[in-house]
Amino acid sequence: MYHLRPMVPGPENACAVEASGLCRRYGPRWALAEVSFRISGGSSVMIAGRNGSGKSTLLRLLATAIRPDRGTARILGWNVETDREEVRRRSALLSHHSYLYEEFTALENLQVPARFLGRDASRGALLPLLEEVALADRADDAVSTFSAGMRKRLALARTLLQGGEVVLLDEPYGELDPPGFRLVDRLFGVFKKRGATVLMATHLLERGSALCDDGLVLEQGRLAWFGSARDLPRSGGLDPATLPEGIA
Repeated sequence: MYHLRPMVPGPENACAVEASGLCRRYGPRWALAEVSFRISGGSSVMIAGRNGSGKSTLLRLLATAIRPDRGTARILGWNVETDREEVRRRSALLSHHSYLYEEFTALENLQVPARFLGRDASRGALLPLLEEVALADRADDAVSTFSAGMRKRLALARTLLQGGEVVLLDEPYGELDPPGFRLVDRLFGVFKKRGATVLMATHLLERGSALCDDGLVLEQGRLAWFGSARDLPRSGGLDPATLPEGIA
């Protein structure tokens, strides 16, 4: 098993993620509108909502991939606009899109971020990561030959490599088969065991509510509900038994 670096405890972990009046617009449409919340360190939160409700926008904004139009957000006390490098050092994002280097091998796709992060980029150091996601036998194959599920596994390995104190997972079960679902569940447990704060956007409400402490529902870019994840399907208005097709 690949061994993750333990988190360094400190007073800043009392509030791991904070948003205040967060807004983001794409053209005339507000993808996020006045979103505010606080998430304590070491907790896990499922983000739910219909397609286009702002889930991916929220995670990308917290990861500094995009900037807010209004409002503020902080990761472990660091501002996502003014302290971008510190936020990136302390967080890890599994994006809905893999953003892998197609012409590189699986191993090379881990060596690039490892060098950027100042980690050991040797084959011996990174092969355990590929073993963790069942890709060790494809370490020297180009990503262009990988299926969608294999790409997701490699992206998960890269997220493990980042080892962030705050982990942002955007649809981690997407493109995966049942063994891949179990892999995500296991890695979720790994993140939690080492004390990371985990935010996960997922279509799989029952699975997410079983894994996460709290639930957050976005509706048309606004925070519609926040509470215990186990109460989310009904209290959040997202009962899987009554969901119309298209709810994510």
